[in-house]
Amino acid sequence: MSASPIALPAADLVRTQFLEGLPGSDRAIILAAATQRRVLANSVVANPGEPADYLFLITKGCARYFYITPEGRKIVFFWLTPGQIFGGAALLSQPSDYLVGTEMVRDSCVLVWPRSKVRALAVRFPRLLDNALSIASDYLTWYLAAHLSLVCHTARQRLANVLVSLASGIGRQQRGGVQLDITNEQLANAANITLFTASRLLSQWQRSGALVKSRGKIMLRSPGRLFLS
Repeated sequence: MSASPIALPAADLVRTQFLEGLPGSDRAIILAAATQRRVLANSVVANPGEPADYLFLITKGCARYFYITPEGRKIVFFWLTPGQIFGGAALLSQPSDYLVGTEMVRDSCVLVWPRSKVRALAVRFPRLLDNALSIASDYLTWYLAAHLSLVCHTARQRLANVLVSLASGIGRQQRGGVQLDITNEQLANAANITLFTASRLLSQWQRSGALVKSRGKIMLRSPGRLFLS
């Protein structure tokens, strides 16, 4: 992460569930306690198993959670967009470790609070802990849906759901559809399918006109066609 100072965004410009329900004066105090950093694409900000010493809030860019299995396979979990936090274990009363890693998908900016500061802020502003619990509940809902999808859905349905979810989260509206900067391998990992299966399904959808695939990019043109057999 770049350590060069950057002007912090104004309190009323930060749209995040983490600060929801707090008056502007309290939000300003919380933001002033953070340091803003630039992070390059593909940088790993937190590794699983490292001490949870920092809480992060994305103000620009995109990140994702990942985990490396004992066999060395990289599993992608949840994609993060501006306004979302990661490193929430830093809010726990007892020192803890990050359960998953976080890497930046694009050049990004994040706000960073050391554990000592964010714990003190949570004591001063209890609404922060309420919001953090709400965020944790949202993550649990997402992981439950992902697990049920793995058990109950076909490979086609899982990949289709991943594409639609990513399009609404990190997609960029372009003429002719929604563009995703993502590779076949990343999609395969996110949908828990093989690279061969992901490539085959993407080719089928391209022939049907549901999407257009190019190197490292997908233009999603007709999401409804993804679910047609």
